[in-house]
Amino acid sequence: MRVIVVGAGVLGTMHAWHAVERGHEVVHIEREEQARGASVRNFGLVWVGGRADGPELEAALRARELWEEIGARVPDLGFRPNGSLTAVTTEAELAVARASAARPDAAARGYKLLGPEEVRALNPALRGEAVLGGLWCERDAAVEPRTAQRALQDALRAAAPGRYTFLGGREVRALLEGRPGVRDDRGGTHEGDAVVLCTGAWLGGLVRELVPELPVRRVRLQMMQTEPLGEELTTSVADGDSFRYYPAYGGPALDAMAAAQDQTPVAALHKMQLLMVQRRDGSLTIGDTHEYETPFRFDVEEEPYGHLAAVVEKLLGRPLPPVRQRWAGVYAQCAEPGRVVHRQEVGAGAWLVTGPGGRGMTCSPAIAEQTANELGW
Repeated sequence: MRVIVVGAGVLGTMHAWHAVERGHEVVHIEREEQARGASVRNFGLVWVGGRADGPELEAALRARELWEEIGARVPDLGFRPNGSLTAVTTEAELAVARASAARPDAAARGYKLLGPEEVRALNPALRGEAVLGGLWCERDAAVEPRTAQRALQDALRAAAPGRYTFLGGREVRALLEGRPGVRDDRGGTHEGDAVVLCTGAWLGGLVRELVPELPVRRVRLQMMQTEPLGEELTTSVADGDSFRYYPAYGGPALDAMAAAQDQTPVAALHKMQLLMVQRRDGSLTIGDTHEYETPFRFDVEEEPYGHLAAVVEKLLGRPLPPVRQRWAGVYAQCAEPGRVVHRQEVGAGAWLVTGPGGRGMTCSPAIAEQTANELGW
């Protein structure tokens, strides 16, 4: 087959990967010279632990397997099975961690409840005296989001000479009538046997024409990156507020936590949690906020960064390294309950796959594999 993949974020790139792996030819089209959206503006987390029961957890666990397999073949992905540690600082948060570790599927998720000394033994950089314990999730992992897509593209070119073509700086304007293919803004026509549109948070233009009432919303985040920490952060790190934002932690213990302790005003206003990942150069990626109401602001706000810095310093027991850069990103999130992604046929041999939301980096290998299976690649 000849597969046309539109969108070079992680979801589109993983569709290209699976198509080439199954022996097909791929023409990969991206409206920017390289992807600049949520796929490069995220933590690079393969975040299994907090996923909802059912299809979401199944997709995350399968994706975790695929990330490890692909990472072994493409070292520049920077895949590392470092796990995550949700550090807790109150008795109410500790109760949520304890309840999570007692779930029937705790072993599948890789959960283990740790005391304060075990936390420090696992991740010695967490020296803060306020840490009462933590929820260890061994199944979580990380990749390098700023370089992952290009690393996969380079691997495809090397592994399948002549079967993978990347065309950057071309915006797809239309599907071809009655046959699989697209037309781009340079007048180019690209025909094939299948078309997959993975346009991320770009939901206007052609996407709106094809699906005027798309059940997908856009979410905006703020994040930052520091100078190198100067020591190894052996796991990814979250704080107790993160329990509020992942479905796996719901239940009586979380209800009690929410009743017993409010978020700080700035954290509540910006719907915040701490997520922190160390990059390969030793720097820290730290976030994040959540904004759902459009139109989104074009600037970033300083107050949330101050809150995040204070939380990190409390856990590390030391000052945060200087901040190197700050940014905002927007991702598309499927609004249909229980759905990991929105997948819809939109034309002759053409499918739109969008809306994984905050699960995009985690689940994209499994989402793309499922697309390939369903379409009979």
